[in-house]
Amino acid sequence: MTNKTIAAIATPAGDGALGVIRISGENAVSVADKVFRAFSNKPLKDFEGYSAAYGEIIENGNRLDDAVALVFKAPHSYTGEDTVEFSVHGGSIMMRSILRLILKNGAAMAGAGEFTKRAFLNGKTDLTKAESIMGLISARNEAEMRLSRAAHGGKVAKKIAQIEADLISADAAISVFSDYPDEDIEDLSFNNFHRMLKNAALALEKMLNDYEMGKILTNGIITAIVGKPNVGKSTLMNMLSGTERSIVTEVAGTTRDIIEETVSIGDLTLKLADTAGIHNTDDTVESIGVNLAKEKIEASQLILAVFDLSREFDEEDTALLEQIKDKNTLIIINKTDLERKADISKLERFKSVEISAKCGNGYEELCKEIKSAVMKYDLSPDSAVLLGERQHDCAQRALDGVCEAINALESGCTLDAVGVCVDDALSALLELTGKRVTNEVADEIFRKFCVGK
Repeated sequence: MTNKTIAAIATPAGDGALGVIRISGENAVSVADKVFRAFSNKPLKDFEGYSAAYGEIIENGNRLDDAVALVFKAPHSYTGEDTVEFSVHGGSIMMRSILRLILKNGAAMAGAGEFTKRAFLNGKTDLTKAESIMGLISARNEAEMRLSRAAHGGKVAKKIAQIEADLISADAAISVFSDYPDEDIEDLSFNNFHRMLKNAALALEKMLNDYEMGKILTNGIITAIVGKPNVGKSTLMNMLSGTERSIVTEVAGTTRDIIEETVSIGDLTLKLADTAGIHNTDDTVESIGVNLAKEKIEASQLILAVFDLSREFDEEDTALLEQIKDKNTLIIINKTDLERKADISKLERFKSVEISAKCGNGYEELCKEIKSAVMKYDLSPDSAVLLGERQHDCAQRALDGVCEAINALESGCTLDAVGVCVDDALSALLELTGKRVTNEVADEIFRKFCVGK
């Protein structure tokens, strides 16, 4: 760990009422004292940790700006080092001027994620909590914020620790048996080994399954709007997105290609696709659009199938219902503002909602039914959800090791062979939390952070 003192602007680029400049390292306080003068004339080195001073930033005796200095003393700081944070006026020119002054007085420019990396190296956080910080900063929706908050609160670390405990118990028992093979050792039996390994496997499988659901919630639920031409698909798209995203005319078949938009409904994110009308056609261009629509049905996690209440159902409607019968589908019965002609009894086996996309009627009920249709993807706020492919890869390697250990045990292999598999699983988990991780892996993780965090 280098002893250099680092500094960076910790608030977003641009102008604002306030900005924060962070300094961290063994000389953080002495560097801060060179550029800050408290109105009390008390130097920052004489302040206790968790204290603040009001004063001014000075350069060659000249005042640059008012400032509040927050002093944190090691190890009781974010990084585990002496830290000073200046709150100053948030103009971008002002912030850069003060940062340059701090660098000129002994600090070095912090790299991307270097503050959090120091927190990790100083034992203030593990990798699961550190990686959750970027989710808290850049969350695109409420679901991502919620899952990142749970990870930052230690949910993932706690779950991994429970799995580690089972594997360490198994590993320790194997080691004892290897040293004392002729002794009658309590709890060292096939059933106990099998139980501990099965518990670990089940817990890892759940975390991997939750990861997939977490990705769906945070990245958005792939949703296709489908139906015959001129049933109101594009109008529904515009209704949900709140903008004229799709062209709407009285001419059937206006939409020839797939139009995509990301929309939020409460804390859900839908990756909407407005598809071409599905019908029988000899038109080459229309046929391409119809085939793309059918492919989108197969690739989607939610289908919003639109039917026109003002027209009687025909064979094409029946064919569409047959195609979507095994998909996660919500039927949208549109055009309630017109005379009813459709026999909606044919839709009874599906969840449905009646709306007028043109008039905006039924919007609240539609949103409610969409949320209900995707409840299977919902996760508890307390869920221990892996964040990112690195964590997923570690958990998958751990599960592979545990499964190999179970197979070895059930096949009658020696406990030494079982122990090798358990060690592989433990190594993957220790890499996941950062208890055993290479410098290269750590550098890659924190390189993705913003400067100042």
